[in-house]
Order: sequence, then structure tokens, then C-alpha cells
Amino acid sequence: MKEWFLEEQHQILEGCGFQRETSNDSKGSDVDEEIIRDPETFISSGGVFKLGFFSPDNSSNSYVGIWYNNIPQQRVVWVANRENPVNDSLGVLMIGDDGNLAVLNGRKRVMWTSNVTDIAYNTTVKLLDSGNLVLQEMNSSGSIVWESFNYPSHTLLPTMKIGVNPMLGEKLKLTSWKSNSDPSIGDFSLELDPVNIPQVITWNGSRRHWRTGPWNNQIFIGVPDMYSVYLNGFSLIRDVDQEGSIYLTSNFVNTSSFECFFLDPEGTLINEEWDEAEKEWVQGWLGPRKNQCDIYGTCGPFGVCNILNSPICSCLKGFEPKSIKEWNMGNWSVGCARRTELQCGRNNTNNKKKKEDGFLKLQTMKVPDFANWVSASNVMDCQEECAKNCSCTAHSFNSGIGCILWIGSLFDMQKFAMTGVDLYIRVAHTDIW
Repeated sequence: MKEWFLEEQHQILEGCGFQRETSNDSKGSDVDEEIIRDPETFISSGGVFKLGFFSPDNSSNSYVGIWYNNIPQQRVVWVANRENPVNDSLGVLMIGDDGNLAVLNGRKRVMWTSNVTDIAYNTTVKLLDSGNLVLQEMNSSGSIVWESFNYPSHTLLPTMKIGVNPMLGEKLKLTSWKSNSDPSIGDFSLELDPVNIPQVITWNGSRRHWRTGPWNNQIFIGVPDMYSVYLNGFSLIRDVDQEGSIYLTSNFVNTSSFECFFLDPEGTLINEEWDEAEKEWVQGWLGPRKNQCDIYGTCGPFGVCNILNSPICSCLKGFEPKSIKEWNMGNWSVGCARRTELQCGRNNTNNKKKKEDGFLKLQTMKVPDFANWVSASNVMDCQEECAKNCSCTAHSFNSGIGCILWIGSLFDMQKFAMTGVDLYIRVAHTDIW
């Protein structure tokens, strides 16, 4: 296998990038510049990542991908032609006459292209030590016209971003492989939900599959493992010049180690780090972990999931299963309903003074979905904000977030063993004690 290093190149190079040199007269001609031909590879200047053709286990198809260099267990972090594999051994990655990156098969059919329109200058491609593959114009500013970090596969590398920019119509998200042998887009995707209080959501098609809970400016409070320093490597970025633009990125304290997050074909977000001493990848699960309580909405509206209980689902105090028959059969997704009607907003026709509703405190909880932020300086002020709105069914106060309220039904609650937050549920007075 031929590996191209900086010092071995005869073409004009910058960093580890191959520069395309053609005159404007060649635009629209058949003049293309070959970067690599299967099975050649291309290595970043610091030797961290490698670009080349690969075939997944148990597959004869060929793809252009990026993986860690000098690690014996190949770990692919990005794939170009995910949906269009090369089914021969004559694949080529090149810069075409229009300045775009392209993957061609042995019949010269384009299987993938960076598809940038109106490239003004000749271009060069670089593989950076961050794992980012960039296509740059060869002008004085070296303008980047395309980069792989803006087209994530199933892996989030340090300094990569997922998020949204409404003004540009941009959404950066992870998408799972279909299987370990097929890198085409699978059933699961992972994205940053910027509505109200940001959180990360994994989707199974169009259905919520798992969520992290709200971001408190340090961690996602619905992921127990993030309460340790071990996973405190995330940060949230808001672009003040682009209204509504928000991104999540990660960076680790130990920059010398190889570490990343990836979404596996079953929809699990996994943290992975290379153990140099043991020569193996060490994995940790962010979610859903290996329990049913992490699957979104397992216990239905107003139901609480506790993996240490049997059965794992129960109704909140003051609530009962909507359908006893379904509940007893283990179909907890039907959820729970109030036993006693709340006084708030209820007409009092007999002029008798009724005891007011109260709030039931639940500790070490994963808070419900669809949180709303309101201005309040402490727990009591937060409770007052909830109490004066008859549609408010729960509240919580977190020092990193402030006051959070929930309106209407409560979805996807979980009882944790140690971490989590205090959650206050609105119940009728008779259900307080």
C-alpha cells in the first residue's frame, strides 16, 4: 500500500494538502488531478489521521473514509460516499476540473462529490490533524469552500460541532451507520434541540429515542455519567452575529489521547478512548445505556421509570394508570392520569373554601421533556411562577439553568440512584401526604 507523506510529494504541497494547479482555460475540460487511487492512503501532517479507501468487515464494497493512523484497530470517523459504494478496486479520489473533490469508480462514474458551486480559484485539499478534510481555494486568503466537519458521519471528534444555524438553513447532526458492515445512513440520528433549553436528542426515524435532558452550562443534567469530570468536555456556542445559531462541541483535557463520541447502528451514543497500554478501545455509554428506562417515553405521560424497581414503571403519587389492563400487561406507554382534579382554575359553585393544590417533591430525577425557562431567582420564586399558571404541572430550579417549568403532560421522567435534580409535581392537596 502506498502512503503519501509530505516529504514524499513531487507536486506542490501545503501542509499535507495536494494543490491543484490548472489555468482558467482548463475549466470545463477533462483535466483532473488525482489525489489517491485505491489502495493508496493520505496522512495528515502530524500523522494523526489517514484518508483512503477502505472496506468494512464482511463487505466487498469500497468507500473513501478517514480513520486514526498508527492504531492497529481501524476506527473510521468519516465516510464520503456513504450511499454510493465503489464495487470495484479501481476507485479514485480526485479534484475535478470544476475544483470539487470527487470519488470515481473504475468506470469513471462519479460516486460522490463535494458539490460546491461557483468555485472562483484553483483548489487544494488538506487533511488536518483534527480529522477535518478541507477544500481550499488557492488565493491569498486560502478560503475554505468545503470541509468534512460540516458534513458529519456518525462520529463527533474534538472541535467538531453539531447544531443549527436557521439563517443559513444549516443543521449539523450525526447519523448512524446502517450496520457495522454498511456505512450508509441508518435508522438513528443525533442532533442538538435548541428549543427553549438546549438538549441533545437521538431520533429513531421521526420518533424520539433518547435525550440528554437540559444543558446547565456545564453538563446535560439527564445523563448521570456527566456529573463526573470524566465527561465534562462539552461546551455550547451561540453565534451572536447569526440569530438562533447554536452549536455543541467537545474538547478533552487530555489532548494527547484519541477520544471521540459515535452513534452506533442501534442508536447508542458511545464515548470511546484508545488505551495505548492495553492496545484497545475503551467504551462508555452516554445513552441510551443498557436499560429500558433510557428509551424515550417508556412509562408514558406522568409515569416514572426506575430501573431498580420491578416493574420499572410507576405512576406519580396522585396518579393512576390510564388503563389498568394495559399497565398490568406491561404496556406502560399508555401512561397515567390524575386521580383527583386540581383546584386551580376550577369554579367553586358552593362558595366553600377549598384547600389549595400543592407540590410534591421528587429527588434525584431526570426532568421531563419540553422544559420552559422563566425568570426566577430561587426555588420559592420558581414555585410561585408555576402556581399562578393553572397549566403548569411541574417546576424545578437548577443553579446552572434557573427556573424551569412544564406545561401540560409530563413525558420521559426517570428516577436516578444518586444524581439528577429535585422536581416538584403539582398535585391536589389530598395527595400531598
